[in-house]
Amino acid sequence: MSDVVSPVLTAKDFATDQEVRWCPGCGDYSILAQVQKVFPTLGIPKENFVIISGIGCSSRFPYYMNTFGMHSIHGRATAIASGLKASRPELSVWIVTGDGDCLSIGGNHTIHLLRRNFDVNVLLFNNQIYGLTKGQYSPTSEVNKVTKSTPVGSLDHPFNPLALALGADATFVARTMDRDPKHMQQMLLRSHAHHGASFLEIYQNCNIFNDGTFEVFTEKSTRAEETIYLEQGQPLIYGAAKDKGVRLDGYKPQLVSLSDYAPEDLWIHDEADFFKAQLLTRMFDDVHTVGHFPRPFGVFYQGSRATYEDQMNLQLEEIIAVKGKGDLDKLLEGSETWTID
Repeated sequence: MSDVVSPVLTAKDFATDQEVRWCPGCGDYSILAQVQKVFPTLGIPKENFVIISGIGCSSRFPYYMNTFGMHSIHGRATAIASGLKASRPELSVWIVTGDGDCLSIGGNHTIHLLRRNFDVNVLLFNNQIYGLTKGQYSPTSEVNKVTKSTPVGSLDHPFNPLALALGADATFVARTMDRDPKHMQQMLLRSHAHHGASFLEIYQNCNIFNDGTFEVFTEKSTRAEETIYLEQGQPLIYGAAKDKGVRLDGYKPQLVSLSDYAPEDLWIHDEADFFKAQLLTRMFDDVHTVGHFPRPFGVFYQGSRATYEDQMNLQLEEIIAVKGKGDLDKLLEGSETWTID
């Protein structure tokens, strides 16, 4: 009997016949293209991929991916994905969500998914606005943001998604952007390779209701001075001439010139350092740092912790070994019954 050879998959195998209906120029197109390029390289049968979304522009994603999937309800994609992974742990489960869907109505579900550490992949499309409902401010919109729902400026302090994820004890947090396809592919691969809940924030431009909010990180004229790419074991260096860096004075980040410091004197990135990862997520917040810092991109933190489904299956095996397989009818009947004459 000969071995069955799995077909070689391409990006086209993951595209559907559905018309992609996002606004022309939307960053979602780039994210869709990168996911379709990466999935064939993962060595997973196409029928084992599942994409679950909530509500929002990003949540159209399952329609455009030729995989199993569900366009679920607002904020509940994480809860539905948790149930699926618990019952079918062999599946590769991807959650596609937006800053409103994930962090507003779905915020509670998100933090519990991360603390439980299901082996799923969360792709958070962050455009700092509600796009589908036509431009209201979101949980990640900046203070004083003028929108249709905040005509004189928002008073809300925004969520920092990666800081929130670390606060929920996420075991993998990373950031990329829609206009850096090669970096996004790397982060998708890293997310998949992580055994546990991966949380990937993707800066995504909404060119209709919040155009250009991440422009300084994507334009050639400003990108080198405004971004810093995190690499394991490498110093934090940035700038068009690679002549600037970040060092730590105790646990206080400082911007320095490489004319004054050698690379080995700088902050050396360690993905396993949970405390420093928290500093990185906060490095651009004015309330936590002095001066204008570049925005970090890459893997902030990767840790190791048992996944929920692995622990659950182990628990089931142990109890079955002691008590034997259960009887559903007896369970439903319970220990107290009545006979009615």
